[in-house]
Amino acid sequence: MSPRPPRRVERSAAPDGRPAHEQPRWRQDFPVDWGDADYVSRRDLVKFLVLTSAAFVAGQLWMVARSFLQRGKPAPEARAVAALDELPVGGAKTFEYPEGSTPRLLVRTAAREFVAYDQACTHLLCPVVPAVAEGKLHCPCHNGWFDLASGRPVAGPPQRSLPRVLVELRGSTVYATGVEEGEA
Repeated sequence: MSPRPPRRVERSAAPDGRPAHEQPRWRQDFPVDWGDADYVSRRDLVKFLVLTSAAFVAGQLWMVARSFLQRGKPAPEARAVAALDELPVGGAKTFEYPEGSTPRLLVRTAAREFVAYDQACTHLLCPVVPAVAEGKLHCPCHNGWFDLASGRPVAGPPQRSLPRVLVELRGSTVYATGVEEGEA
């Protein structure tokens, strides 16, 4: 079966019946003539829908495969990220762990207590800012709030917890020792 040739329709007249040179400026600048519109066959539409759906399926399969491949990776080595006297209580510092990852945020909550999370909000990846006095992390983009102790969302649009970086204090140095993915 050969493809159907495009339909050709003579130029239609304006709805008010006046000739083209007497039409308002907007109609001259933005003419819509249904007769000149491209004809799209059902076959072309279905082909477009199938290819688009296949692209979405391929993307989902890639994310699943990448997730399985990352599970088999060994845990990164412990790495020093800050000295004890480098941050005051309530202070924060960004760092990368493991090397080349997205920025992480280390927050000193008490004299010898630290917490660390991924700095990107789980809603739309805006950077979170510590509000230690309130015991929260704030995402200013959409007014999202996370609990500073657990990383769980407490207000705003975020639905998932922030990925937590495991930290431990060895002598006078804070070490990052691992990463726990955020919970839904």
